[in-house]
Amino acid sequence: MTTEVRAMAGQPGPDPGAAARRLLRQNYLFSGLPDALLDRLVAQAQWRACVRNEVIFAQGDEGDALYGVVSGRVRISTTSPEGREVYLNIMGPGDTFGEIAVIDGLPRTAGAVALDASTLIFIRRNEFLATVESEPKLAMHLLRLFCQRIRWTSDLVEESSFLFGPARLAKRLLVLAALHGESGPDGMELAISQSELAQFLNMSRQLVNQQLQEWRSKGWVSLGRGRIVVRDAEALGREAGAAAHPPP
Repeated sequence: MTTEVRAMAGQPGPDPGAAARRLLRQNYLFSGLPDALLDRLVAQAQWRACVRNEVIFAQGDEGDALYGVVSGRVRISTTSPEGREVYLNIMGPGDTFGEIAVIDGLPRTAGAVALDASTLIFIRRNEFLATVESEPKLAMHLLRLFCQRIRWTSDLVEESSFLFGPARLAKRLLVLAALHGESGPDGMELAISQSELAQFLNMSRQLVNQQLQEWRSKGWVSLGRGRIVVRDAEALGREAGAAAHPPP
């Protein structure tokens, strides 16, 4: 099945312009902008349908467009010079990604892959930059987004530098559950495999499994095929707050 890319105005079915407008209104970058500016961005948006595991762009590619998720999920990851892939984030409906390379014109700092069959919108770099240059309010929103990204990057650095294995795992599991989990009768259910969770932390799957099994025995989590349920977020929060490196 090939990737579909069409102008939003030509997409059949539910009004694609309305879908794009809803995404822009709920996204951190575009929320609060005047209707006229949102309409201008919607007019620039194009549609892309991706199948599961489809590469949207690779690390090092040209930053030719800003993307937003209408439906589905997108994984953001980076690859070390040795070829080891580390997962950075998961983007869901309402999230935008790819803005760094769009603004500075340099190659993509990470790759993006569709985790599920996903529907995206994208705005070409030249059109988006022209709008930014003519709309100060949009430029200010971009500055806020970049500050948010810097804080997120700082959290990752702090996590990898100051948190020892169990605390790192607990913190990342809580963050992912808060962002992407679904509330269920037993807690927050997260659609993620243990291998994927290990790649978020640059840890071995064996170590992740050992720790999850210990928490399972305590009743803090439940484990299923490709799913983890956070049953006791407070206990995991205490584990994450224990912060630290192993004792000397």
